[in-house]
Amino acid sequence: MQKLEVRNIVKTFKLSKKQQKIEKTNIKLKVAVNDLSFTAYPGEIFGLLGPNGAGKTTCLRAISTLIKPDSGDILVGGSSVINDSKDVRGKIGFLTSELKLEDHFTPSYLFTYFGRLHGLEDHTIEERKSILFSRFEIDKFREVKVGDLSTGMKQKTSIAISLVHDPEFIIFDEPTNGLDVLTARSVTEYLVELKNEGKTVILSTHILSVVDKLCDKVGIIINGKMKLCDTLENVKNTHPSNDLEEIFFDLIKEEELGVNI
Repeated sequence: MQKLEVRNIVKTFKLSKKQQKIEKTNIKLKVAVNDLSFTAYPGEIFGLLGPNGAGKTTCLRAISTLIKPDSGDILVGGSSVINDSKDVRGKIGFLTSELKLEDHFTPSYLFTYFGRLHGLEDHTIEERKSILFSRFEIDKFREVKVGDLSTGMKQKTSIAISLVHDPEFIIFDEPTNGLDVLTARSVTEYLVELKNEGKTVILSTHILSVVDKLCDKVGIIINGKMKLCDTLENVKNTHPSNDLEEIFFDLIKEEELGVNI
């Protein structure tokens, strides 16, 4: 089975004096991800939930081969991010808020450009472009410069480009952040479509309602550690209220106080 396995990864970063001052600490090394493990399977949406600075984006960047873990490994369809990073990049579609499309290019040009980077033939690129531009209503804007697009249209263009090569593993970091209600809905509906196609979808977010609505499994990360990881139903059953928000804030409080609630 072509699953995605995160195996005991650790990632640390050196803090500059300026960063130490901002964080009011003398510690020179920040542990962003601390012995993190989870597994995501085809045909499911795995929600990575946590407050800002919890380590979600660091984890996703490691999965996507943008950074290397200090220890541990990540297997994407059997390929290691450490030893087979090129294979991994061919299997994943990664969307992050850090992806900035060049303002003076058009969606059509950029889609073709990234399709060729993935080694696709032009006829395949045009087939994928037709499908995704129609699905996200980009067709009317395909020759409009990115700099003249709305925030929502830029996001939908970014999603289409990240999926140009029809990857089996979809990794989206805060895909609905800052979007209007209609655009956010079109994005979440498409994630369900990908799941139903048998794709493995990993969704990082701090929006609890998105997790509650979309995810089959959820992992809650706080201070780089996995605090709770199970099916959404089982996670909710850990609390008398059966409420994901209550569980989330209780875990944060537990971490802050260093005691069990």
